[in-house]
Amino acid sequence: MRAVVATGPGGPEVLRLADVTDPTPCEGEVLVRVRGTAVNRADILQRRGLYPPPPGASEILGLEAVGEVVGLGPGAGAGPRPGDRVMCLVGGGAYAELVAVPAANCIAVPEGLSWAEAAAIPEVFITAYQGLVRLGGLCPGDTALVHSIASGVGTAAAQVCRAIGARCIGTSRSEGRAEAGTTWGAIPLPVPGGEFADRVRDITDGAGAAVILDLVGAAYLAENVRCLARGGHIVLTGLVGGRRGELDMGALLSAQGTIVGSTLRGRTTEEKQVIMREFAEWALPLFAARVLEPVVHGVMRLDEVADAHRLVEADAAVGKVVLLVGD
Repeated sequence: MRAVVATGPGGPEVLRLADVTDPTPCEGEVLVRVRGTAVNRADILQRRGLYPPPPGASEILGLEAVGEVVGLGPGAGAGPRPGDRVMCLVGGGAYAELVAVPAANCIAVPEGLSWAEAAAIPEVFITAYQGLVRLGGLCPGDTALVHSIASGVGTAAAQVCRAIGARCIGTSRSEGRAEAGTTWGAIPLPVPGGEFADRVRDITDGAGAAVILDLVGAAYLAENVRCLARGGHIVLTGLVGGRRGELDMGALLSAQGTIVGSTLRGRTTEEKQVIMREFAEWALPLFAARVLEPVVHGVMRLDEVADAHRLVEADAAVGKVVLLVGD
């Protein structure tokens, strides 16, 4: 099969299409012919040599895939069958024509969606649902603060908030990108200097944000704690703003607040199965009804992967950059 390989750590120019050995589905896995995948920040970090795949995962980039099941490994059970259209989360290997995936980590492609639309769903919508709902406990009437609102996770989170009946405040260091969530009712909050707590307090009449979905990390830690509602949750899903920050533990205690870190890639098959089953039950009817919609900034071919990485790395995309695979 053809797959994207990296000649070594570095910039987008290290990515190449090459012939590699077809994967063989192991116990409990299915073989999926990939029709689409998408670029994630984790892919960029891995390409740079900063985020190795978890033990046992493919060295090939790509954390999500959509396509058709074309084979079953032993013990695949009553999961997806050959010919089924599925969306998958993987630890690696999605920038390829074929990928072996635990059957438990596949869910059905929503009715009526193209491959490009479906490829823009798994990683970002499940991350947003996991952070806001499963970990953050977001409820109707709550206010969520979502950082990097123009990102794939950010645009998905704005829609999750609207579907739940919660208010969303969306930040970006760029005024234009802060507007990205307004389509789904998010309140834009440009933060060119990285300060936002006072404004969040003003918007919420002093109450603060019940849930903060943070893709930034250390650079926003102090401001997050300052604008956290009493009993609120800061859910950390990214570290583009640094790994180490200074925490006022007294302020966190006063807020009775919680900080929780969450990734999808490093979770076990069993953990992903639970998350994906809950997400599918909640979200698939909403996609079918177009209450939730994939946000596709652009569609490129797998052999254009270097340009796709440049686009995401430059923060030039709103939503997802999708890579179509095959014909």
